[in-house]
Amino acid sequence: MLLVYTSHIGTRFKYILQTLFGKETEITESKEKFLQYEGPKINYSVERITANECWIQPYGLLSETGISQQPISIFEYAGLKCFFAGEGDISFDIFSASFYLLSRYEEYLPHELDEYGRYAHTNSIAYKKNFLDIPLVNLWIMEIQKILPGWKPAPREFVFIPTYDIDIAYSYLHQPVWKNVLGFFRDLLKSDLDKVVERGNVYSGRKKDPFDTFDWIDQLHQHYQLHPIYFFLTIIKRGEYDKNLLARSKALQNLYKRLSLQYSAGLHPSWQSGTEECLLQKEINLLQRIIQKPIHLSRNHYLRFTLPHTYRRLIQAGITDDYSMAYSSINGFRASYALPYYWYDIEKEELTALQIHPFCYMEANSFFEQKYSAAEAAIEIQHYHDAVKKVNGEFITLFHNHFLTEQEQWMPWRKMYRDFLEKNFHPK
Repeated sequence: MLLVYTSHIGTRFKYILQTLFGKETEITESKEKFLQYEGPKINYSVERITANECWIQPYGLLSETGISQQPISIFEYAGLKCFFAGEGDISFDIFSASFYLLSRYEEYLPHELDEYGRYAHTNSIAYKKNFLDIPLVNLWIMEIQKILPGWKPAPREFVFIPTYDIDIAYSYLHQPVWKNVLGFFRDLLKSDLDKVVERGNVYSGRKKDPFDTFDWIDQLHQHYQLHPIYFFLTIIKRGEYDKNLLARSKALQNLYKRLSLQYSAGLHPSWQSGTEECLLQKEINLLQRIIQKPIHLSRNHYLRFTLPHTYRRLIQAGITDDYSMAYSSINGFRASYALPYYWYDIEKEELTALQIHPFCYMEANSFFEQKYSAAEAAIEIQHYHDAVKKVNGEFITLFHNHFLTEQEQWMPWRKMYRDFLEKNFHPK
């Protein structure tokens, strides 16, 4: 058991201590108890108490309430970037700094929005100070373990969870006739004969729809013994950013039923549900009727969310686990953390039951935003795999079925994904 002394046990401190160190931790306000304890212990107060302790001097963020601009000055400890400097056996307040990053404190402050109205990654301290590509908080914890002899936290194993967002289930098949007719003439006018031939082959039944890669993905899961999660875009009406088949489509319903029988499934709340708030519950109810299972998992379409509003809505709608904690403009660790953790509502100063599952790699970021080739993306995804494995974290990837087609443009990406799995998860 790790004993931690502090002069004031507040909700922020209890939250971050439990998040970082788990249940094998006890907090006390009793100096006498702290002095008598002979096991591993941390003194989180303004001055040292005893020689056989790990002393961390509080910065003050955890004893505050509300949100205010915090001066951030970056320096290094044990070769890692850190902030909120203080005296002690480590030269910064790891608890305040971790709370700042995990709670997404900076996203409550005034900030610029990106072209889609989301928190722009360029605002973040992790991007500005060049530590977005590492799970910094996990690495801090590993360093503090080194100066706590005798403390052995509960063992934890590296976990890989492949996930898929079904934004567009089919390219041609099951689409409205008018849409295919317009598409045919558009491709013809653009002299895109490959598309013309492909569309004709699909409609005539000579070939599968190119976006129907689900059987191939299934084979990967079975071969490499993987347990994926599918997030289903379940739209009531189409929109500029919601282009999937309508939820009433029998073909879409059959696909969702089949996948949800084999794998874990969650909702991919539509873009429109972020504006028309009544749609969220309707989409949850509709998907539950389609797959005949309760829906508790969620990942927002385009990773569009704002704090605290979106998370409060998810909780109210019965969502228990959200997988949106990443950027849709660059890969990396948005919360600087590679394990699931519970969301802390800073405005209400309370711990919630919503569990956040941060992820760090999406193939669309590599291609559209970072302009990587498939070969460069292979290096990138391997980096993130290795970074998470180093800290025994939860490595979550996001791929789309329409990125894994046999179309000429996407064949290198299909191969990249298969090669990545073969390298790291070959069957035992």
